[in-house]
Amino acid sequence: MKRRTLPVAAALAASAALLLTACGGGDDNAKGNDKIAGADTSDPKTSASPSASDAAVGVNRPTMKFPSDFEMTFDISKPADAKEAAALGDAENFVRAINYGITRQDAEDAAYKFYSTVGGTAQAYAKKQIKQYIDGGWTVTGVQRYSQGKVNLAADGKRASVAFCDDDSKFYGKEVKSKKVLKTSPSDKDYYYFEIVMTASQEVRGLWNAEDVEVQSEATQCKA
Repeated sequence: MKRRTLPVAAALAASAALLLTACGGGDDNAKGNDKIAGADTSDPKTSASPSASDAAVGVNRPTMKFPSDFEMTFDISKPADAKEAAALGDAENFVRAINYGITRQDAEDAAYKFYSTVGGTAQAYAKKQIKQYIDGGWTVTGVQRYSQGKVNLAADGKRASVAFCDDDSKFYGKEVKSKKVLKTSPSDKDYYYFEIVMTASQEVRGLWNAEDVEVQSEATQCKA
């Protein structure tokens, strides 16, 4: 069981294109893979916030603890610009929160809502991903690696397009009841490319929320 792609990709592509037209500057190259890792065990561990999140100090963030057979890594350089770094960090936190909701088996978990805008497609996407796992009786396990991050900040400094790759070649679904790991053979389906439109929160200074998200499946450009 792997994560599914977003069904409204066409609409989001248009949204991202509009944002990128107004954006300038960036950092690393980015591509995204859309998978989740985690598992239902009794030995949880805390997923450390990415260094990019350090750009927004003083934000009272939700604590996310994961099972011991789950690992999520972000091999992405931190942008020099503080706003770009904060947008990237909270985009990472957004995808982390989806995993967290799955391992908690809670489609209404507060973490993904904290990192996304109410009524936005990103929040709807997160909820759908979590619910699909719950309905299937699955959780997640293995290793999920994100890399090739890129941030484009809009001219007004209040919106940003964040993109990165997701390598799920060592990520698997896991049956909650039986604990059976649903291993799959390596393929192009293990790679995803994320593009997330982030907006600066008007309520919490330093927090960025995911508004729109587009996920490209079989993103072979992320295999390198």
